[in-house]
Amino acid sequence: MLIKTSALSSMNDLIIFDGICNLCTFSVRFILQHEAAAILHFTPLQSAAGARLLQQHGFDPNDAKTFVLIQNGQAYTRSDAALRVAAYLRWPWRGLVLFKLIPRYLRDKAYDAIARNRYRWFGMKEVCMLPTPELRARFIEH
Repeated sequence: MLIKTSALSSMNDLIIFDGICNLCTFSVRFILQHEAAAILHFTPLQSAAGARLLQQHGFDPNDAKTFVLIQNGQAYTRSDAALRVAAYLRWPWRGLVLFKLIPRYLRDKAYDAIARNRYRWFGMKEVCMLPTPELRARFIEH
């Protein structure tokens, strides 16, 4: 889903993720390991930067149900965001973009089921993921 906003952020190629969700932090680590180039930046939605960016793009930071990809000033969510992130990955993972051939309502239905159950199925942490010193520059916190 694309959300148009008049308050464009200067941050591009940025993922806002749930920093206490085990599935979400696993996904961030997976992206970091499989990116074709070190382009993406990350911020937990629990951080000041994450909350501010969510609000800029029309989301309630206290009711986050999905991760958000900011790309060229636009916010993408749900399966659209996931498939856009796949385009940043090396092969064979980049091939996941072919799931765009599946109608969005079906992709989003599957995405929503996973998102709704992510804490129950994968668990959660008490504190947000801490990046390693080598990766700290790729994480926005303030």
